[in-house]
Amino acid sequence: MREQLEKIKEEALKQIEASDALERLNDIRVAYLGKKGELTSVLKSMKDVSPEERPKVGQMVNEARALIEAKLEETKNVLARKAREEQMKREVIDVTLPAEKGNVGHSHPNTIALEEVERIFVGMGYEVVEGPEVEHDLYNFEKLNIPANHPAKDEQDTFYINKEIVLRTQTSPVQVRTMEQGKLPIRMIAPGRVFRSDEVDATHSPSFHQIEGLVIDKNITFADLKGTLAEFARELFGPETKVKFRPHHFPFTEPSAEVDVTCFKCGGKGCRFCKGSGWIEILGCGMVHPHVLEMSGIDPEEYSGFAFGVGLERIALLKYEIDDMRLLYENDIRFLKQF
Repeated sequence: MREQLEKIKEEALKQIEASDALERLNDIRVAYLGKKGELTSVLKSMKDVSPEERPKVGQMVNEARALIEAKLEETKNVLARKAREEQMKREVIDVTLPAEKGNVGHSHPNTIALEEVERIFVGMGYEVVEGPEVEHDLYNFEKLNIPANHPAKDEQDTFYINKEIVLRTQTSPVQVRTMEQGKLPIRMIAPGRVFRSDEVDATHSPSFHQIEGLVIDKNITFADLKGTLAEFARELFGPETKVKFRPHHFPFTEPSAEVDVTCFKCGGKGCRFCKGSGWIEILGCGMVHPHVLEMSGIDPEEYSGFAFGVGLERIALLKYEIDDMRLLYENDIRFLKQF
């Protein structure tokens, strides 16, 4: 038994000294000290040893185990330290090299323009309201005084899901949904994505964004509309900006108008940017049609209001002097970094 223990101890120590990896040390630990290891087998055969010899044999086994464990721990520390030194050599950092530049993103031109418009109107007491992009025909057309035979309902202009469901062509349905709630007065803007069956070119896209505004209260007049939009134009394009209202027609407003602002490039003198006119068209507006108020449960004899709508991309194109709408969606980093 003594010879067997000595042989086991010598072989274990020899293998430990020859080890060059931490994984190999673990294999040796299992082979000699594990449940089915060499020393464990010796302990299991103690039943064959005479009672007088058992204490001596047990002591020898414990001494062999302690020696092997100590050698394993010592070798483990040596190998771990060596592996750490090699890792440090491989992962050395040259602190004299320039640091990698962090690429930090920023807001898209559309987002910058939207935040500016929201800031202006929130400052005038308006709230920002959102609604569904997939909308009922009832809200997108009929409740905005656009009957079934109106040209705007032609499939060439509108994406139809079925006869009753469309991709909204404007954010005006959000205004109708707000009016139906009956919480008056109303001062709101409704920004969002809209869809129309347009070919993609420098000024058109089948998917774009609109910002529509609505005010409903007692004694609201066209003068309130003019004053609001004049202030908006001055805040957005500069304090010297003037506005001009041209008669127009929209089914959901009466009277209606298109709004121009003085060219912020030439100050209204005429240049290439405004095509020599001195004016730039920015939005459409008008007094809410009485029938639209009635369909939303509001008494037009007691309440009146105005509405307006502006294309978000148009504001971005004008404000940042971009000549092609497609640039906003091509995700060219060289272009977007300019804003």
